[in-house]
Amino acid sequence: MKRKENIFTTGEVFIWLTGLGLGLVLLMITGLLVLVFMKGSDYYWPSSLVQYNTINHEQYLGEIETEEDVPVVNLPDSLKESGLQRYKIKIGNRDIYGLDFKWIDGADIASASYPVDAILLERTEYGNFYGYAKDIEKDGEVLFTGNESIRKELPELLDVTAELRDQIRDLEQDQIGDFNYTIEQLRLDIEKLDYNDKVNGTNSVEEIKDIETEISKQELGYSSLIKQVDSLNLLINRYSLVVETVDGSQKNILLANILRIEYPNDMNFFDKAGFITAKIGEFLFDEPRESNTEGGVFPAIFGTIMMVILMSIAAVPFGIMAALYLREYAKQGFFVKMVRIAVNNLAGVPSIVFGVFGLGFFIYFIGGSIDQLFYPERLPTPTWGTGGILWASLTLALLTVPVVIVSTEEALASIPRGIREASLALGSTKWQMIRRIILPSAAPGILTGIILAMARGAGEVAPLMITGVVKLAPNLPLDSNFPFFHLDRKFMHLGFHIYDVGFQSPNVEAALPMVYMTTLLLIIIVALLNITAMVVRNRLRKKYKTSAF
Repeated sequence: MKRKENIFTTGEVFIWLTGLGLGLVLLMITGLLVLVFMKGSDYYWPSSLVQYNTINHEQYLGEIETEEDVPVVNLPDSLKESGLQRYKIKIGNRDIYGLDFKWIDGADIASASYPVDAILLERTEYGNFYGYAKDIEKDGEVLFTGNESIRKELPELLDVTAELRDQIRDLEQDQIGDFNYTIEQLRLDIEKLDYNDKVNGTNSVEEIKDIETEISKQELGYSSLIKQVDSLNLLINRYSLVVETVDGSQKNILLANILRIEYPNDMNFFDKAGFITAKIGEFLFDEPRESNTEGGVFPAIFGTIMMVILMSIAAVPFGIMAALYLREYAKQGFFVKMVRIAVNNLAGVPSIVFGVFGLGFFIYFIGGSIDQLFYPERLPTPTWGTGGILWASLTLALLTVPVVIVSTEEALASIPRGIREASLALGSTKWQMIRRIILPSAAPGILTGIILAMARGAGEVAPLMITGVVKLAPNLPLDSNFPFFHLDRKFMHLGFHIYDVGFQSPNVEAALPMVYMTTLLLIIIVALLNITAMVVRNRLRKKYKTSAF
């Protein structure tokens, strides 16, 4: 008699459970992305400004950050049935109030309005200012007064101020930075000559004098640029804006410290679209300011991408070569089996352990040895014996190379044995067979492992904290000064930026939109890496249809 089958005996139940698990994971990921996007939207979305007048004759102006119901257990008996709402208002004006947010109970609100002349000033320091514009002054004298005149004249003055601010930044970061770098290198040359004279008994007095003469020339050019910066600062500080808070107190703000002015309650669709575009551009291409809580994250983006590239250059060739040797050349036995076990175990070691190893081996041992051999005149100040992007990249290369080895081995094992035998039978050498047949056919699987390794490396933070990442890097690892790639420099990283702003910031609450936006950016970068891998893998699959992977 034929046995009756059901979903348990056929295994169909496990297929349904797997589908259910996949659906739950996709739902959770979607929910996470929606949460991050919604929370991060406060960074670039121009919220309306509401003015609350309380029953205690207090006035507040700002953006509604949160609106929630007060828990019933905290309400008096008279309000338990009707309930009560409270509002978290971002009042800004940190230099005046000393705080960014204020909770207001709905019962304390006498009236609410949305004044069209309320302004939002985004400043270079102290965060946003919310209030009303009164006068534009030049050298302490009123130049324009009244809301209409200010709305007409201020944007043009801000454009002029922005141009002057850009000129100052270009002078300080480019030309003055180049002079500083050249002078520092010349001083290091003098230190090296002095050290050689003491150790080897040589006499480099004439060479030192020539270098000192060159330093004097460089300092003259440096002083000339400083004078230009000072004159530009005098010019940019001539204009100021007199503003008034909602409670009537006035403040004078230099236009040099104002990045933009907006009237959120009087913005149409195109105004909001322009504001959003400007904020996203600022976020992607500007440098951070205000302890990383405002501005952009370009140095962190650059540092993350450069670190991933260096890590891949170090990890991918060695990972593929190791997998080729283990799969194609090594005699299978106890030793190879133990190596595979070690590689698999390395993939499960906590990342902070790799960070400690990188600190001890790369920084203290290799970097310290380099300093002793090539830069003894600079000691005890380290050159390579301290954290830098090179050591951080090599540490992450060690962390990710097991992923490359395992994925490459699996891809190589998926190639049918018949293909190898047919290639050898046609007269090709083993290396020709591997280079022209096996590696191209295994390329989709190898590429998958590489992208997985890159994605993991892009998101790691713990090893970087002790091997070279910093809160704020004044100089990028890549610039116009020889040798152009400065691999000994410290760098910024998106993952560490999220940690720093979210947990180490002096004003964590106000920095939350920046945290969510940076998180969303990191997720997008990792997603793009994986999408790129899938696209290339599918194309390679079509090209090499003999691959079983």
